[in-house]
Amino acid sequence: MRISLKWLQELVELKLSPEELAETLTLAGFEVEDIEDRRTWAAGVVVGRVLERQPHPNADKLSVCQVDIGTGETLNIVCGASNVRADIYVPVATVGTYLPNIDLKIKPAKLRGVPSQGMICSLKELGLPSDVDGIHIFPQQNLQLGNDVRPLLGLDDVILDVTATANRADALSMVGIAREVAALTGAKLTLPEPGEVSISQGGFNLALKIADTQACPAYIGTVIDQVKIASSPEWLQQRLRAAGVRPINNVVDITNYVMLEWGQPLHAFDGNRLQSVAGMETYHGTSLQIGVRFANAGETLKTLDGQTRTLSTQNLLITANNKPVALAGVMGGEETEVHDGTQNLVLEAALFDSVAIRRSSRSVGLRSESSGRYERGVNRAELEVSTRRALSLMNELAHGVIVHQEIADSRPDRATWSRSIELRLDRVNEVLGPIDLGEQTGELQGADVERTLTALGCQLTPIDDQRWTVEVPPYRYRDLEREIDLVEEIARLYGYDKFCDTLPDKAEAGYLPVEQDLIRKLRAVLRAEGLTELMHYSLVKPGEDRQIVLANPLFVEYSALRTDLISGLIDAFQYNQEQGNGSLNGFEIGRIFWQEEEGLQEADAIAGIMGGDISSSKWTKSGREQPMTWFEAKGILENVYQQFGLQVEYQPDRRDSRLHPGRTASLWVRGNRLGIFGQLHPQLRQEKGLPDSVYVFQLDLDVLLNSLNEDEILVPQFKPYSTYPAADRDIAFFAPVKVTVAEIEKAITKAAKDLLESVELFDEYRGENVPQGQRSLAFRLIYRSSDRTLTDTEIEPVHNKVRESLVEKFGVTLRS
Repeated sequence: MRISLKWLQELVELKLSPEELAETLTLAGFEVEDIEDRRTWAAGVVVGRVLERQPHPNADKLSVCQVDIGTGETLNIVCGASNVRADIYVPVATVGTYLPNIDLKIKPAKLRGVPSQGMICSLKELGLPSDVDGIHIFPQQNLQLGNDVRPLLGLDDVILDVTATANRADALSMVGIAREVAALTGAKLTLPEPGEVSISQGGFNLALKIADTQACPAYIGTVIDQVKIASSPEWLQQRLRAAGVRPINNVVDITNYVMLEWGQPLHAFDGNRLQSVAGMETYHGTSLQIGVRFANAGETLKTLDGQTRTLSTQNLLITANNKPVALAGVMGGEETEVHDGTQNLVLEAALFDSVAIRRSSRSVGLRSESSGRYERGVNRAELEVSTRRALSLMNELAHGVIVHQEIADSRPDRATWSRSIELRLDRVNEVLGPIDLGEQTGELQGADVERTLTALGCQLTPIDDQRWTVEVPPYRYRDLEREIDLVEEIARLYGYDKFCDTLPDKAEAGYLPVEQDLIRKLRAVLRAEGLTELMHYSLVKPGEDRQIVLANPLFVEYSALRTDLISGLIDAFQYNQEQGNGSLNGFEIGRIFWQEEEGLQEADAIAGIMGGDISSSKWTKSGREQPMTWFEAKGILENVYQQFGLQVEYQPDRRDSRLHPGRTASLWVRGNRLGIFGQLHPQLRQEKGLPDSVYVFQLDLDVLLNSLNEDEILVPQFKPYSTYPAADRDIAFFAPVKVTVAEIEKAITKAAKDLLESVELFDEYRGENVPQGQRSLAFRLIYRSSDRTLTDTEIEPVHNKVRESLVEKFGVTLRS
């Protein structure tokens, strides 16, 4: 909000310079973004009178003027304005004057051969907006020549651009800022006290119909007759311009002025136009019903900005005999706008619910000075004061006669407009810490607390030496709710800079938590395997089992939470394939959500998708692509496990219908289910037009991190290697198909014990000469000792024990 210090000085005594006041407000939580010193805009510009105007001898569009500025010497000034004439008072920039808004310093000059000793100024050249194309002509007569023009133009002022926090709705008014300045500086506060207004008889009567008293707790409608529409007086226009508001006419300017002064938005309707919209033919002796209701879907209203807006059920409306005439709290309607021929008014002063106005404003994409105040919360305790202030100005400046007033008030009892909060001195000092007393530190005393809160308008009743009951003023009801709010106010007003800095004794180097460190390493390993990290929205289309559906989605297409990551990866693979980007090998780390009987569940997961030809060149394959095999895809995962030293088991799995029933495995680590890995089902692959073989995996990130969070993995121990040669033995046999290689490797490792260094499957065969329901497997066993060279007599008993164990446990038929 733009604060005029000239205006502010009428409300509170200013003891500080503009710069000091700006710093004080900023330290108190009101950021001053800019200081606009208007006094520099017209320094050296004085009142002059044009005595004579003659055409320029050498230029058709220039004039030569004789100007008196009260120095006893007439100035010869060449002027290019079309509206210059004799016997007018004008602003004159004398020689040596600098005009910062046009970056011009006035010097003696010759214009087309005629000397010029100054410049007659327009308002734009002095930094003020103006619709006049030419110099400014003072409407006043008999002005003192040579006087400074700044008081006449409102340029003897400094404007502070103040930004208030969202909880300080009271600071969006001059009265609110004046109260704050008085509390900060101890200055005397002088607020305008509008007197009671008299209501004459006559005109038409109003009836109020408030359909939703929660959305509109209070509404005051006043009928004003015999209004004379004209321009506002100069002082009022200057104050509006200083606040960044364009003057329009006396009625509209008064509503804007009261809004700026008290923070209460007002709206004036043209009475005759209201009756016309309402379908009322006569003026006297009739009753007009003003209503407040929510719009019906599809209703339309043409607002003051000239746009016809289609309304929804979120828009709160002002109606005349149930016909929309304004967007409540946002903007009035064009059909009932005050105009030059307006003779009677209906003045609206109301309180609207902040949530209702915010939703209404957002639904039509329209924000205004009015809606911005209602959204933060208008002070309900000063509605009547603002109304009387506006009505007294209407009577004074527009000669209006108040003929009827109707009030609908559902506000709670006035005694509840304040609240009492218990405040403890110990708690104040505990939260704020010690204060700086120069050479030593100390604590806030009871007198400090009482002085500070009393300055804010609070009333303190002592409970004992250390506690008070604090009664909050009505205009701070919205933001002073708890004890901690009062503590903050004490800190603000006492001065944040007066509290001691408290720093830790020693600083520790920062480090990542173990989980974050492991996730970063996991990302790096997956990228090293050639997978690109992907990110998808957590919101997906509804329709799956166990999905969590949002109650208020932005779009139907994104109205449910994802239950896994695989579906998004499949869609991304398909999209890249369709765009000609080839096969997508990628992974994603994200959160998934689902429903269970005990309630809503969520977990972090990691998933990936792989497919296509992983070779970088087609030269060796004559340009033909070679699809990725199941074992190549599995090898990518195995390399990840190997980097972290994890032992993962694979078990057949058929539960996911999206995956190939014979090429899908569930993954297990230390008896815990880690996730799933498999090839996409041929039917799904065909529906989406994917390559011959595409593989996906999804792992439970919490299970994976818990498995990695072990000392032997986080801090791997060095194991000495053997300097003695190894001895290898092969073993081949027929084994039932249902027996997995993992089970066989476990049995071999258990039987061979310490001498076995490694075991590896190197051949599998099914077909001719292999019994039905079995397969031929061949393993290579590597034996090695760390302290000697093994001999056949040491190896053979161990190898025979392995053979016997396989026959006994699995019933294999040995081939060698």
